[in-house]
Amino acid sequence: MAAPARAPAQDFATDVMTGYALAGHDPVAYFIDRRPREGRPDHEVRWGESVWVFLNEGNRAAFEADPRTYAPAFAGCDPYALAAGFTTAGKPQLFALNGRRLLLFHSEINRFLFLADPRTYLAAAEDNAERLGCLAP
Repeated sequence: MAAPARAPAQDFATDVMTGYALAGHDPVAYFIDRRPREGRPDHEVRWGESVWVFLNEGNRAAFEADPRTYAPAFAGCDPYALAAGFTTAGKPQLFALNGRRLLLFHSEINRFLFLADPRTYLAAAEDNAERLGCLAP
C-alpha cells in the first residue's frame, strides 16, 4: 500500500484579494507591539511562496534576517486543530505568542483550549505538522 500523499502546504493566512501573508499584517509587530498591525506595501518582501508587508524598514530587515522567528508557526495552521489531527487555517486577529513562536487560531475557543495546556497541544501539533502539510519553507 502506497504512503498517503503529503497534504498541500498552508499559506500563512494569505489574503486572497491582496496576496499578502497574514492578511497584510506585519509579522514582526506581533512581537514588538503584542498585537497585529497593518503592514505597508512599500515595505514588502517575498519569502517562501508568500509576500509579507511591514510597518517599516526595520521590521522588514528583522524578518529578512530570520523569517522563521517571525513567521507564524505551522505555516499559519491552527495548532489546536493540528493537535487533534486535522488542519484549519488560523486567523491573524486570533493569535498567541508562545515563547518565541507566533501561533494563529481559527477560533476563540481553539485559542482558549490550547492555552489551557499549551505544552501538550504544542507537542501533538508538532507531531502532526509535517503529515498535514503545516510546515514553513
